[in-house]
Amino acid sequence: MEEKKTGSKTKNVKKANLLDHNAIKHLLDESVSDIVTSRGYKEDVRLSNVKILLGTIIIVVALFAQFYNKKFPENRDFLMCCIGLYPFFFRIKLFPRSFVISRYVVLSAVMQLILYTKEKNAILFTYPLEGSFTSTGLVVSSKLPRFSDQYTLTIDSADPKSISAGKSVHFTNSVTQWFTEDGVLVEGLFWKDVDALIKEYTGGAGEPRKKK
Repeated sequence: MEEKKTGSKTKNVKKANLLDHNAIKHLLDESVSDIVTSRGYKEDVRLSNVKILLGTIIIVVALFAQFYNKKFPENRDFLMCCIGLYPFFFRIKLFPRSFVISRYVVLSAVMQLILYTKEKNAILFTYPLEGSFTSTGLVVSSKLPRFSDQYTLTIDSADPKSISAGKSVHFTNSVTQWFTEDGVLVEGLFWKDVDALIKEYTGGAGEPRKKK
C-alpha cells in the first residue's frame, strides 16, 4: 500500500526542464489556470473558438486553392480571391517557374488584431464568478522574458470599463523560488503566491461578494 501511495505521489509531481524557458512558463501557466478555476471561475473559451474558426477557414481556403479543378489562367480570378484571403505563404505556378506570393491580408489581419488587442500575454479568460455581484470575468496574463528568471503574473478585469471591474494587480518573482534543483515545482509555495494575488484583486476577501 505504501509503495502505491509513493508511486501516485511521484506521478502527480509537476516537473520542468530548468534549461527550457518555454517548459518552465508552460508549467507555471498551467498551474495558474488550475488555481484560478479551482476558485470557482469558469474558463471563457469564446476567443479560442474564434481563433479555431479562423484557422479552419484558412485551411479550407488553402485546400480550395490547391485542388481547384481549373488551371491557370482560367482560374486566375479564383486564385486572386484565395490570395486575398490566405494569410500565409503558398506557391502558384503562373509560368514554368513557381513564384511565392506572400500577403498578410484579411484573415491574418483579423488574427493579428485579436492577438494584439485581446489576447496579448493572456493565458486564461474567465466568466464572472457565479452568484457574485461582479459582472466581469478575469483576464490572467503572464510573462517570462527569454534569458530571465523573472516571472510576472497579472490579473485584470475582462471588462476594465465596467463599474464592477477590479484594479489590475500583479507580482514579479524569480522562478527559483518555486522550483527545486531537480526542476520539481513546489506547488504549495506557488499556490500561496497566486492565491494571494487573487485575494488582492478581489479586495482581500478571497472572492467577490456573493448575492444573498
